Amino acid sequence: MEKSIEQPSTPALKRSLKLWQVIVLGLGYLTPLTVFDTYGIVTQETGGHVPSAYILALMAMLFTASSYGKMVKVFPVAGSAYSYARQSLNPHIGFLVGWVSLLDYVFLPVINVLLGKIYLFAAFPMVPEWILGLLLAAITTMVNFRGIQSTANFNTLLVVFQVIVVTIFIGLAISHISSGAANTSFDTRPFYGEGISLPTLFTGAAILCFSFLGFDAVTTYTEEAVNPMKTIPRGIFLVALIGGVIFITTSYFTQLAFPLVEQFQNPESPSPEMSRILGQDLFYAIFVAGSITAALASGIASHTSASRLLYVMGRENVLPKKMFGHLHPTRGIPARNVFFVGVVSLAALFLDLETALAFINFGALTAFTAVNACVIAHYFIREKRRSLIDSFHYLISPLLGTSFVMFLWYSLDGHALTLGLIWSLVGIGYLLLSTKFFTKKPPVIDFEEAI
Repeated sequence: MEKSIEQPSTPALKRSLKLWQVIVLGLGYLTPLTVFDTYGIVTQETGGHVPSAYILALMAMLFTASSYGKMVKVFPVAGSAYSYARQSLNPHIGFLVGWVSLLDYVFLPVINVLLGKIYLFAAFPMVPEWILGLLLAAITTMVNFRGIQSTANFNTLLVVFQVIVVTIFIGLAISHISSGAANTSFDTRPFYGEGISLPTLFTGAAILCFSFLGFDAVTTYTEEAVNPMKTIPRGIFLVALIGGVIFITTSYFTQLAFPLVEQFQNPESPSPEMSRILGQDLFYAIFVAGSITAALASGIASHTSASRLLYVMGRENVLPKKMFGHLHPTRGIPARNVFFVGVVSLAALFLDLETALAFINFGALTAFTAVNACVIAHYFIREKRRSLIDSFHYLISPLLGTSFVMFLWYSLDGHALTLGLIWSLVGIGYLLLSTKFFTKKPPVIDFEEAI
């Protein structure tokens, strides 16, 4: 009797993430403290109605978040918008969506290293900035190399610390208001008051929508989540919702405590001065530590997402498979991609913040637009889901999401559009060469194997 020879199993991403870990990774990407980054600008734009602008932004983002949740149920793989577009629309369109989405995923680790080294340099001016940037890139890379569980657990500590900082800020703001120092009272003026207008609210909401970048990154953890058909859609929705609640609550009390920002030396970024007013030097130091933590948490989470998107594109040989489609045989992670993203994040040593942000905004809006289109193409057109309820879910809802994304496209500055279009043209050139001018069909992933 012949003995059966057991074939070695192909390395695969390890399914171990629970719902709370997915949420924490998403919130780490989102960064709760980002509410302070745009507070000064949006206060000026909206005339002191930041919480209302956040409500509009949250409502708009929930429509697109819903589209991501619908698509992950059909294609439960780590490729996010790239995988949805190549299956629902067209393989070539899918490649371009993935190519442009790389701007969002790969450049966010760059931004976080850039921001982190700025915060660290403010705290440790005796250390050269390039050393601080190198240190941050090394930390995010090594945390990711340890595996998805270590990444999730470490990010949990960083997110919890941010929530503690936000909670202390709110408590100090309430004390500041109660003492009469703010010359205001607890009322609804931050939501609806004198001088409010819909156009200015929409302008503010367009800026704030970029605070929600992160809920979409949850989809890149699909192949590492336990029961992904339930875990990931819930995670997407809850990350956007929890982030929105944190942003609205924090901005409400901040708006009451500091209704005007013109009094600050830097009206567009007044949060360091506000923290010093509320809690003197001690809380200022805690707040700066929170800002460093936020950059590190977002850097780690975005590093994870970027390496997974590159892995899916490499697995399908859309990008060179030997490099990007490889998994570590024991850790079950795309280790080569982890180190690749780490090297790319060193661009923070010579790139400026405006250029990096321009790449991210173009990439994120491309992904949002594509995923809303995928819902319509797959459910409403291909599957003919056209009952009254289905028409709302699979036509009206994604159209509402798309309409607000179009407004965001309109709000993009010329710098972002120029850089994004140049990157898109490079992607089109690569696609023409790799498919021999569309005569060669791109490979299609076996979803049953991925599941």
